[in-house]
Amino acid sequence: MTYQEYEKLEQERLERNIKYLENGVNFIDIRSAYIEEGVKIGKGTTIYPCVVIEGNTVIGENNLVGQNSKIRDSIIGDDNKIESSVILESEIGNGNTVGPFAYMRPNSKIGNECKVGDFVEIKNSSFGNGTKASHLTYVGDSDVGDKVNLGCGVVFVNYDGSKKYRSVVEDNSFVGCNVNLVSPVHVGKGAYVAAGSTITEDVPDGALYVARGRGVIKEGWVEKKGILKKKK
Repeated sequence: MTYQEYEKLEQERLERNIKYLENGVNFIDIRSAYIEEGVKIGKGTTIYPCVVIEGNTVIGENNLVGQNSKIRDSIIGDDNKIESSVILESEIGNGNTVGPFAYMRPNSKIGNECKVGDFVEIKNSSFGNGTKASHLTYVGDSDVGDKVNLGCGVVFVNYDGSKKYRSVVEDNSFVGCNVNLVSPVHVGKGAYVAAGSTITEDVPDGALYVARGRGVIKEGWVEKKGILKKKK
């Protein structure tokens, strides 16, 4: 590409952004947003610097698309806040918070008033309305109902090395921190899974599932082993 060709493309990109601006889209820095031809963006939506929006993407009204976000071939509803995240071939409803640093892989669908927090990855999965995964969680090949809480470090273990398996977590369930759901499993409505558990079987509605080894305290073990750090 010659410099003249580059300059032409840059001018075309700026002209597209100006058209969005005239139709009610807000830009923090209109020269640093990269939006492909054909993308649809509703009025009142604010685009921050270094945002890339590609393909057959439709973004509704009054959204915030934060710095360094990338959206491709996705449908975004209204009143969402997306911070420094990647959204690919997915759907997001209304009033959600996504990121920072969330990753939505293809065929993911988020309802309304959900939270997909920092370092949360969702792949080929669905969230019902009001469901939250606030941080450090992987949801793969699963269907999560309404008003479910997924704690920090929850992992849907969907791959056994040869096949992918799907799990279901029903409405109003609570999955504690550092839980592994070894797919395929079914967590019933209103069930609780204790932090640190590994689920390998279905959990009935309203039940508490606990799968931990019993803790053991060995008094004086460090000193007996001779590994106690000497004070200087």
